[in-house]
Amino acid sequence: MKKVKYLYTLLAGMLMLAAISCKKDFMDRYPQTSVPPDRFFNSEEDLASYINGLLSIPGAGQYASDQGTDDKATTAAVEIKSMMTGTPTSQNITGGWSWGRLRNINYFLENYDKAKVSQEVKNHYAGLARFYRAQFYVDMVSRYSDVPWYSQTLNPADSGGLYKPRDPRALVMDSVMADLAFASANVKESVPEGTPGVWVVKLIYARTALYEGTYRKYHSELDLQASADAFLQIAQQVAGEIISSGNYEIYNTGKPDADYLTLFTSLSLAGNPEVLLANIYDQDLNRSGDNKYSINDYEQSPSRELIQTYLMKDGSRFTDQSGYQTFGFVKEFENRDPRLSQTFLYPGFILASNAPNPTPYIQRLNKNFTGYHQLKGYINSTDQKAVAGTDFPAYRYAEVLLTYAEALAELGTVTQADLDMSVNLLRSRAGLPALILTAANANADPVLAAQYPAVSGANQGIILEIRRERRVEFALEGYRYNDLMRWAAGKRLEIIPDGMYFPGLGKYDLTGDAVPDIILIDKTASIPPAEQQEENTLGIKLVYYKAGNFGDDVTVYLKNGNSGGTIVTETTTRQFIDPQYYYRPIPFNQVTLNPALKQIFGWN
Repeated sequence: MKKVKYLYTLLAGMLMLAAISCKKDFMDRYPQTSVPPDRFFNSEEDLASYINGLLSIPGAGQYASDQGTDDKATTAAVEIKSMMTGTPTSQNITGGWSWGRLRNINYFLENYDKAKVSQEVKNHYAGLARFYRAQFYVDMVSRYSDVPWYSQTLNPADSGGLYKPRDPRALVMDSVMADLAFASANVKESVPEGTPGVWVVKLIYARTALYEGTYRKYHSELDLQASADAFLQIAQQVAGEIISSGNYEIYNTGKPDADYLTLFTSLSLAGNPEVLLANIYDQDLNRSGDNKYSINDYEQSPSRELIQTYLMKDGSRFTDQSGYQTFGFVKEFENRDPRLSQTFLYPGFILASNAPNPTPYIQRLNKNFTGYHQLKGYINSTDQKAVAGTDFPAYRYAEVLLTYAEALAELGTVTQADLDMSVNLLRSRAGLPALILTAANANADPVLAAQYPAVSGANQGIILEIRRERRVEFALEGYRYNDLMRWAAGKRLEIIPDGMYFPGLGKYDLTGDAVPDIILIDKTASIPPAEQQEENTLGIKLVYYKAGNFGDDVTVYLKNGNSGGTIVTETTTRQFIDPQYYYRPIPFNQVTLNPALKQIFGWN
């Protein structure tokens, strides 16, 4: 029933917003056929309906994001990959310069005060509107850096507004932070299910401060390093407020092999102490979260390097083991951080669709894919209602803890007590030993140090370990690209993700029972007909794959062809131009319409 009430409220808001918002262009005051503001903004119901129409929450599509990063191989023509392998210009990069949502937000902020309600109620809804405006501008700044700041709607006669130049990033982000500060002070804690309250606002406030603080620290081209610490201090302070509230805690029932995955496989996250806000899915309400095909059968596959980032179960580094570069699939999953087998399909995984014959799933190997399959977000059930009705944890307390720890580490003030109340709560859920500050700084991981060469100083080791924890905890949830951008680690995108390692042709066990499941044959050989295919000792036919070099007429591309190596997903060289590719050009047609919009960072 709660889901029904939530959906009806949301639909009412969307319909009302459609009725009173512009369908032509953001510069129009309001369309002639819409309800004028003096006849609509009168009651709290009016304010709620409009704000509900602005609702935007991350959903199950996040599992299919971060394509083109070092976390995922992809066959899709995603923007960043196309930029690094093509010739990008303002004429072929045209997305993102859209202002309709901002116009809707500012329209509300110009009219909400007409409502005959208390100032407290007005401030609550104004706070939500400013929260959405801040998010809108964070997205714009992360894409373009300097952008025009509009705090009101425009009309066709306002040539100054229509043809204004970019405003400096510093001015825009100061305005964003002011919006978030107002929202944090005025949005209520008690709100309808499925909508953001004050603690979600504060999470985004802390996230934004961390993003901008680290971005300024590591991006010298902005010449804003001097102001980085002020943002990091806000991130630490606001995250600390959420922690001190005592309203949330890490979901931990003492089952390290299951608790983490529960966050991503629950039909309802209502009452989960870690979830600040869930995106609610329910097939009966025509809100389906089913994305099992998009994450396991289409375009993308996890990278081997991401697999190698996870620690061993005893807290030691996987990459400290001799010969780890040539470990096969089964060995890669032995004695690892339990989150690894709750994020990726693991050796011995039983696919529900195999019932009533519970045989382990055998990873499929195909051209351009790594061989690894994503488990996070995959609902292993034959019940379609369960598959389509699993909630998505849009905002998690885990992010608050990692924001707190990272901000303090970047400020150089993190203590062991800080780690124990943040990162180590996540490690405890996973059954891992605690992260020790002095040990991390005394023995920085050389693999991570090579990945993030901009990190240095006395706190290098702990910053690197917090980054590891963030990559692992939020793997395949859509955080990776923005993290790489703010850390000035764009060069990592030049690395083409590779897949499983095979020493050469022959038979291999992928299920962990020491019995071969697949066979790699020479590219010149033919796969025999079914009746002639070899069976293993369990009486199951081996799965045949032709292996060879990239571009050969085979099923699996190996780095060294028939001599083995990791699975190759692509070979086209990628080039990340620093600092240009941290940003996007304003589309050419927009600059033509408004010559005051000058391109920056080498774009034309």
